[in-house]
Amino acid sequence: MAGVNGGLVLGRTAVVTGAAQGIGLAIARILYEHGANVVVTDQDAALAVTAAEGLGGGESVSSLGCDVTDEEAVTAAVGHAVDRFGRLDILVNNAGITRDATMGKMTVADFEAVVDVHLKGTWLGVRAAAEVMRQARSGSIINISSLSGKSGNFGQTNYSAAKAGIVGLTKAAAKELAGRGVRVNAVQPGLIRTAMTAAMPPDVFAAREADIPMKRAGEPYEVAGAVLFLASDLSSYMTGTVLEVGGGRMM
Repeated sequence: MAGVNGGLVLGRTAVVTGAAQGIGLAIARILYEHGANVVVTDQDAALAVTAAEGLGGGESVSSLGCDVTDEEAVTAAVGHAVDRFGRLDILVNNAGITRDATMGKMTVADFEAVVDVHLKGTWLGVRAAAEVMRQARSGSIINISSLSGKSGNFGQTNYSAAKAGIVGLTKAAAKELAGRGVRVNAVQPGLIRTAMTAAMPPDVFAAREADIPMKRAGEPYEVAGAVLFLASDLSSYMTGTVLEVGGGRMM
């Protein structure tokens, strides 16, 4: 039942992109647990359906296939939330991909694919949500960046550039929308245990983990907790901020 673990976002409606697994699914789950109606979107529509069913939300959860690089698809996802639940209060731009390679080996196609999903996709999401939220004069948009956007990662010129761009986008959008009651913030996760990081060579993962002051990788629910805070009224006087969730890495 929605709200059984609290009501920080009780009765609000959230759209989460890339929410069929990993961090996105953890975000969708915590928002649902705290009382929100949740639209689970993912490029893989079938996987989104399965994820939504796993939340057990009944009428409080919906799912939708959404390619965040497609303007019409993003607009449709926002429209779906409004049509289904009557409002849009929270948007989490989480969808992401990686196409790692050193610059000498990275193709232009792989550079563009990563920038399109992360940066263009986030911009499309912010723009579509803002259209609805400005009229309501309320709303919270949370963009998922990465600590690689702060420090840069070897072999990730595409990913690091896109994640750094999300920070600039967040701050610029926050300035544009603050006067209309819409907040825009970002979260920068560090090393988090997901399917994506599970694919890393064990020695590389161990080395990165050893560099973290807390000496461990984070869990998806720990990123989700920061998102819940930014989505709720607990952060009502915060906009244009970037919260690092990285166990002290890069401080």
